[in-house]
Amino acid sequence: MTVLAPEHTIRPTLRPFLAATRQFTAGASAPRDFLESCLVEFANREKQVGAFVAFDIEGARAAADASTARWKAGKPASAIDGMPMGIKDIIETADMPTEMGSPLFAGWRSEKDAACVSALRQAGAVILGKTVTTEFAATEPRGTRNPWNLEHTPGGSSSGSAAAVGCGMLSAALGTQVIGSVIRPASFCGAYGFKPSVNALNREGCHDYQSQSCTGIIAASLEDTWQVAHEIVTRVGGDAGTPGLVGPDACPAPEKPKRLVWLFTAGWKETDYGTQESTVETMRDLREAGVEIDTRESDAKLAEVEAAIAGAHALSNRINSFETRWFLRGARDRDVSKLSKIMQTRLAESEALTLDDYRAALIERDRIRALYAGLAASYDGCITLSAPGGAPKGLKSTGSAAFAVPSSLLGVPALSLPLFDTNGMPLGLQVLGFFNEDARAFALSGWLRDQLS
Repeated sequence: MTVLAPEHTIRPTLRPFLAATRQFTAGASAPRDFLESCLVEFANREKQVGAFVAFDIEGARAAADASTARWKAGKPASAIDGMPMGIKDIIETADMPTEMGSPLFAGWRSEKDAACVSALRQAGAVILGKTVTTEFAATEPRGTRNPWNLEHTPGGSSSGSAAAVGCGMLSAALGTQVIGSVIRPASFCGAYGFKPSVNALNREGCHDYQSQSCTGIIAASLEDTWQVAHEIVTRVGGDAGTPGLVGPDACPAPEKPKRLVWLFTAGWKETDYGTQESTVETMRDLREAGVEIDTRESDAKLAEVEAAIAGAHALSNRINSFETRWFLRGARDRDVSKLSKIMQTRLAESEALTLDDYRAALIERDRIRALYAGLAASYDGCITLSAPGGAPKGLKSTGSAAFAVPSSLLGVPALSLPLFDTNGMPLGLQVLGFFNEDARAFALSGWLRDQLS
């Protein structure tokens, strides 16, 4: 595992937006020019990568022209006015179908925008299209390929969003995560990924609606990532009855941590020896930079947390299965043959659960969350890998979520930073914060990015 270098020959080109807006202000470029650079990449790579299920190029050009006029007048609607974006096809859009990765919903339209999409339009974002999701944002892939190597998975379930950002078709895209659906594909495609604290971004109109689900963001820079989240919450808040994402108008400044936890998680046993050795080198580099790093081997409290999150995937699956059974029953009754075998099996498993099983799972999740929250008194945050390695070869699986699922179970903010390379494929460093302290997680991430780049 190595830190990515600028001369890395196989890395697709990320296309950060905020850095380009200085040229808009100076009159040297415009949002329409920026969109056209994205569309060149779209024309060159979309047929191979397959990131989109629907798109509207002329509509995007019209939106970019309107944004150009606002920038020229000195009155942009927001800092992301003109940013080319994609919307995961589990999130409703008034102007395009929302098919949820399933033939059961081919052509289905709600005729309205989800809250987050409405917020993005108000902020002037240029929505190019709907990006591929696995079936119902679960595990059945829908053909998207990794832009680094077309024979490898892009991850899931936010497959198209990660692939489109990863190869520069977009500056940012919305994803969702209930297990590992933002952190993992961001890592596999070499982009920044943000899974916020649960309830931080309004999910009205999103069909990934379980209690652990979050609307997340995959983007070309840390600054772009924060700004998209900020513009959404400023306009539509978080989920009903919650305060939503809290933080400044622009990405928090980098902040050096004093003490961090290295979480091994259940993913460690899936990680190859070379990556494990490089991980140890990274910990040593951070210690030499003056950061204290503790592990389960040095702190009994951390060993207790590690033991608690070891079963995060199984516990999350029980909770999610119970919470999706009503939707899946309705899908089955419409036409069971259009549900994948994986989803039919999942429905059968969910119907075997009782209400008492579900309640017990929630109690256990609350216990684990409280245990993790206790670390905030001693540590600034936690770090780990975003995945056991680079994207695996093949398109029949979206890869292991073992490193990504703990943050979902815990309900805390997590970011994947595209800092590493393993066997020619990108691998992210994951930063986990504490509940509703998303801005702090960004500040720590900025310092780690600068230190390790």
